[in-house]
Amino acid sequence: MASSTADSAAASSTLLKQEVLGSRRPSNLLMAAVVTSGGLGFLLTSASSFLGTDLLPIGHPAELTFVPQGLVMGLYGLAALLLATYLWAVIGIDVGAGSNRFDRQNGTATICRQGFRQLIEVEIPLRQIQAVKVEVRDGLNPRRRLALKVQGRRDMPLTRVGEPMPLADLELSGARLARFLGVPLEGV
Repeated sequence: MASSTADSAAASSTLLKQEVLGSRRPSNLLMAAVVTSGGLGFLLTSASSFLGTDLLPIGHPAELTFVPQGLVMGLYGLAALLLATYLWAVIGIDVGAGSNRFDRQNGTATICRQGFRQLIEVEIPLRQIQAVKVEVRDGLNPRRRLALKVQGRRDMPLTRVGEPMPLADLELSGARLARFLGVPLEGV
């Protein structure tokens, strides 16, 4: 529904719940691991040039002069490890994860997402939802998302941020949600 990989939508006649995948994706884990290992490599190269001893099994970083090569390598390593710390924190918190819950019995739609410091929860009366909107934009920065067109508000995004969903899944999810809510589907 909201995400093709974390699609555990529980549907009944009065309740529809969609799980949304956050930042704990394999691509993010791989990127954090690569940045961490690169940063450690740069720091070990800097330390090798400072100590005059090869701390890495490849190359001969001890032959580098500490000023300026070893010092610059150390700064690159420090910057990479700071970036890696941020990436691991985002993955640990699982920023962006949450759920979309549509309850006809209570007449509410509840959109929950995990933020950096707190859980973000928005509750919308179902009567204010005018349509389910499918947005598709291709090019250098493609975007494929579902959003709720809400009366008196900006569009409320429902799908995950990051890698675009396949078009077939996006259209199917949008049609299923529009049918459940009894509103039109726009943008297809």
